[in-house]
Amino acid sequence: MTSIAFECYSPQAFGDPYAVDGTEPVWPAAAGEQQDTDYLLPPPSPAQRLSYTLEPRDRRRLELHAALTAAGIPPLPEDRDAIDQLSALSGSINATLQRWLHHTTAC
Repeated sequence: MTSIAFECYSPQAFGDPYAVDGTEPVWPAAAGEQQDTDYLLPPPSPAQRLSYTLEPRDRRRLELHAALTAAGIPPLPEDRDAIDQLSALSGSINATLQRWLHHTTAC
């Protein structure tokens, strides 16, 4: 049985990811001492909104995608045809499908 010795003759630099450069470490602030660094966006201007409405079939398709994803069943690209066929059905059938999906995740 032969053994293989892996030897490396080139010098390798060692980098310590935990090394400090001599400066004081910055620790997270305590819960009561945190500064508010979250800047809220202003509400959207109604004058700048797009005047575009979705067709009912497109709305049902998006709602079905969202319901499947929320149920833990993310649609795959090959599921597009089945989702399009289901979206073509009436709104009451689509609402029933979404209700069933919602009840499967609620248990």
